[in-house]
Amino acid sequence: MDDSSRLAAKVQALLFAEGGSLTLKSLMKSLTCDDAQLSRALDELTEKLAGTGLAIVRSDTEAALVVAAEARDAVMKKATEEYERDIGDAGLEVLAILLYEGPSTRADIDYVRGVNSSSTIRTLLTRGLVERSGNPEDGREYIYRATTDLLAHLGAGKREDLPEYGTISPELTAFKAGNDDHATGSESADTGA
Repeated sequence: MDDSSRLAAKVQALLFAEGGSLTLKSLMKSLTCDDAQLSRALDELTEKLAGTGLAIVRSDTEAALVVAAEARDAVMKKATEEYERDIGDAGLEVLAILLYEGPSTRADIDYVRGVNSSSTIRTLLTRGLVERSGNPEDGREYIYRATTDLLAHLGAGKREDLPEYGTISPELTAFKAGNDDHATGSESADTGA
């Protein structure tokens, strides 16, 4: 494998991992290459992906790994089926965590639920109920939060307006912090638990 092919493979991996577009400047910095090298790698990757169902889309400033035009109908059909499905208990659990605990990483959500939440989060993102942004404390992960559309749909102007927010939010925070007062029953006489 020559240098250009190795660079093309790295570009593909970065674009796949991002799940969206990356600026050309960011790619050049991450790969320590220049504009001409990156352009050749993107050209090679475009040729390599032809007929695979994936494609590279480029603008003057960004590049993205996307579904190719010939596969778009199949993906749209699947997305429509997913959108029409009930979000289920798993989706409700993730939404409750994000609504009552606030912005959380996937690891935080997984910890509270006790299971991997990747596919559930993906479904909620697709439906516009959850949004993600980069984590300022760790560039390798995202922060997920409930959208304002979801709050509006629930009739809440802000998270604090949700039913029993003053009770549920502190309990989630205590659980995540490892506070086991609720589990030991030390408060059960006071709360009737």
